[in-house]
Amino acid sequence: MVMSRRERVEIPDGDFWDFDWTDPPHAAPETPLVVLLHGLEGGSGSHYARALMAFLASCGWRGVVAHFRGCSGERNRMPRAYHSGDYEELALMLAAVRSRTAPATPLYAVGVSVGGSVLLNWLGRARGDAGKILKAAAAVSTPLDLLGAGIAIDKGFNRIYVRHFLSTLKPKSLEMARRFPGLLDEPSIRRAHSLYAFDDAVTSRLHGFTGAHDYWTRASAKPWLAKIALPTLVLNAKNDPFVPRDSLPNQRDVSSDVLLVQPDDGGHGGFLDGPFPGNLLWLPRRLLDFFAHHR
Repeated sequence: MVMSRRERVEIPDGDFWDFDWTDPPHAAPETPLVVLLHGLEGGSGSHYARALMAFLASCGWRGVVAHFRGCSGERNRMPRAYHSGDYEELALMLAAVRSRTAPATPLYAVGVSVGGSVLLNWLGRARGDAGKILKAAAAVSTPLDLLGAGIAIDKGFNRIYVRHFLSTLKPKSLEMARRFPGLLDEPSIRRAHSLYAFDDAVTSRLHGFTGAHDYWTRASAKPWLAKIALPTLVLNAKNDPFVPRDSLPNQRDVSSDVLLVQPDDGGHGGFLDGPFPGNLLWLPRRLLDFFAHHR
């Protein structure tokens, strides 16, 4: 297990982010650094985060898991959370990471699932300015079309995963509703048994959307893929249960800086390799191979 150090980053609105840094001993200023943006209710303890940070350390690279608000194990202070289109928040997070590195440090970003959606939303809007902060980026198992993904995740066996997500999302939201009376409707939160209902009752209300449909439409990353002007790997398995195959982009949907990789297998953030039960090395190797080509 790779040891990390936690940094509490205070932000101007009175809230905070928690960054978990993985630093090899005696790292030089020019040692590459990879920022990981986790998925829904994820963090530095997620399987993909542990695998990536361990692989970075084995290669002598540095890493940092930048937790979205409320995802580091501690309650955030303000009436705000995170969402798939939170590109303005990400711009501030990346600026905070960049300010903590030497100018010579190559900086890369990886977003998984929701984190990938936030990253692609920012890349598409930043266009050429993204290169002032990052060398390259990667989005893994990203629900590029939130309407399609939202419908898929609320069907059949996937509802088991929905219950898992809601088991942490709902208590956080109920606690926030009690701290900030009148902000959220507690009965609506308690009745939410789908991601659509939760996003309608909570995510949209906290972040300026008129409802879940408005949120899923405006926060989808797919329309921004054609605007990206930074080397970017977009990796989606065709058997991802949360991302319908027919929602995946083709080369006509993206800019020339976007590399689409769509293997038949890999599930949602899994990409297991080797004999049963498999290992998690394929994804970190694929990511670092891409980044190494953009030093």
